[in-house]
Amino acid sequence: MKLLILAGDGIGPEVMAEVKRVIDWFANRQGLEFEVNEDLVGGAAYDVHGTPLHDETLKRARESDAILLGAVGAPQYENLDFSIKPERGLLRLRKELDLFANLRPAICFDALADFSSLKRDVVSGLDIMIVRELTSGIYFGEPRGVHDDGEGGRIGINTQRYTTEEIRRVARTAFELAQRRDGKVCSMEKANVMESGGLWREEVQWVGDHEYPDIELSHMYADAGAMQLVRWPKQFDVIVTDNLFGDILSDEAAMLTGSLGMLPSASLGAFAQNDRPHALYEPVHGSAPDITGQGKANPCASILSFAMALRYSFDLNDEALRLETAVEKTLASGVRTPDLLQAKEVATPATTKDIGDAVIDHLEATL
Repeated sequence: MKLLILAGDGIGPEVMAEVKRVIDWFANRQGLEFEVNEDLVGGAAYDVHGTPLHDETLKRARESDAILLGAVGAPQYENLDFSIKPERGLLRLRKELDLFANLRPAICFDALADFSSLKRDVVSGLDIMIVRELTSGIYFGEPRGVHDDGEGGRIGINTQRYTTEEIRRVARTAFELAQRRDGKVCSMEKANVMESGGLWREEVQWVGDHEYPDIELSHMYADAGAMQLVRWPKQFDVIVTDNLFGDILSDEAAMLTGSLGMLPSASLGAFAQNDRPHALYEPVHGSAPDITGQGKANPCASILSFAMALRYSFDLNDEALRLETAVEKTLASGVRTPDLLQAKEVATPATTKDIGDAVIDHLEATL
């Protein structure tokens, strides 16, 4: 199993260090055979190569079964040209590997239910999956740009564009996930005011009717979906939506769980010759330059991203569940980084390494 680790910037190397310890545990204690390579991305790559993603790194990514990414971005790169900012390295990876389906689970661990801004009974036991189309839509459509309007003003243009196949393939991902879960898919768009939204609804319905008749399919306007996510999120199982709405709705769903720093994600593409999908796994949180190097970073999202890699790239569901349970027990035991401590708590914050130690201890206890 070939893994490429791209730790990136900020707290990326710190949280990834704990992921590497977990990988080593599965290799040494469970006999899983990983071939692990490491490389640079984002600002770290720019400092060495003058580009946020070197061509050789992209080649390594293509040859890997799964990519584990830490985070990209830092204040010192803010004045770079847009084309070479750290974030462009991540976007290029997604585009070049055609990682069209972004999986964003929103799971509320019981130990963190009181961290949500919503009432405990609304979020306790929450387990939903948002599938966001990642390589098309308004973020990539042409024409785009800022232009003079000829009258002393400017016009900003972005184009929302989708094809039948782009919609159908991400819909299939959502339906496949629903088959592993509770058998429900809700598709969200703005078919009432956008032609592309109308096409989206029609094509998702086609896939449901012709390929997954056993899955319960519903449709909802994205603005109504945003309201329902904070009204009663547990009504949803799998949500599938486009690039723009997926960006917004997945962040909203993430905060239902009480901590953005707890959430993993996966970006999946077409299957390669080895019958595994091209895949990139990363935490939802950013590079957090304000706490870099202080041992305060929460590695749980990165560790849970590796659990997603075990499940979706290598079909090791039992091992993924074992790791997720170890993280949950770590939180329940009170071992938490500062972002997971409420003001009223007097417990001493755990360090990044403390979290890794506790997760591995709980893994050991399963033997």
